[in-house]
Amino acid sequence: MMFEHADGNPVLELDDEQSWRLLAATQHGRLVVSVAGEPDIFPVNYVTSNRKVYLRTAPGNKLAQLTINARVLFETDGILSAEAWSVVLRGTARVLSNSDELAAIEELGLKTWVPTLKDFYVEITPTSVSGRHFEFGEQPEREI
Repeated sequence: MMFEHADGNPVLELDDEQSWRLLAATQHGRLVVSVAGEPDIFPVNYVTSNRKVYLRTAPGNKLAQLTINARVLFETDGILSAEAWSVVLRGTARVLSNSDELAAIEELGLKTWVPTLKDFYVEITPTSVSGRHFEFGEQPEREI
């Protein structure tokens, strides 16, 4: 198992360090934006550095929406044969434009997964991060 659960509890609340370890070890997630009360979700690939999340995007809905409302959610998860986990990050997104910042992000090696031009780098600065780890098993019998 990835994490030890106390008292046989199948759900473990992860601390910040555990959550960031999972974020850093994963390359795919979902970006959630909201404009005029309408949520939208986008699958993305990403990297982390210095407890921030970075992704690339092209002009379109995702870029337009996160520039209108910079408050975002970011979620990533993993499922194995006997366990699963989920990490949710709340934060503020911004499009990077400073040449020094762009050069530093280029060093992280963030490549697009599909052969399309994604010329914009987005940085998500977290305001909170939470995670949970799950051990799989059968539903227990209800006590009568």
